[in-house]
Amino acid sequence: MSMSAYAIKTEIADPRAEAFEFRDQKTMYGGKRIAVGDTVFLFASENEGGAGLIASGVVTSAEPTPRKPGIARQTPRVSITVRRTALAARRLGRGELKPFTDWDDGRPETELNFKFYRQATNKIVGLSAPAAAFLRGFFPEEGEGRVS
Repeated sequence: MSMSAYAIKTEIADPRAEAFEFRDQKTMYGGKRIAVGDTVFLFASENEGGAGLIASGVVTSAEPTPRKPGIARQTPRVSITVRRTALAARRLGRGELKPFTDWDDGRPETELNFKFYRQATNKIVGLSAPAAAFLRGFFPEEGEGRVS
């Protein structure tokens, strides 16, 4: 399955930055396939005081982190840089996604809750087309939007 939309949940010091650099990020659910030109939705990790979905952007560089020798099982990691394209117009975080726990219901909210909060570690994840379309709805058609 080819994905071109991803989401990252991590600590984000400046939600209004024009560009972001994320080093050695854990990947799950196809996140290791992230590449230059892909869309990425940025979630400021609530575990580090963030507000959930804050921005969308385009990946400007993506490099896999080399595996450490002598360790059999390693979660793939990647370093990416992202140019921000929009700020979220309304809130979407753990509180909004928590009710969506029927893992087989096919809802984009459930996919996001499962991938980000069932195992609450920070990570880059691949998104289905419905989940990407759902997230696009949090960004204004024009203008900068706002960060909640």
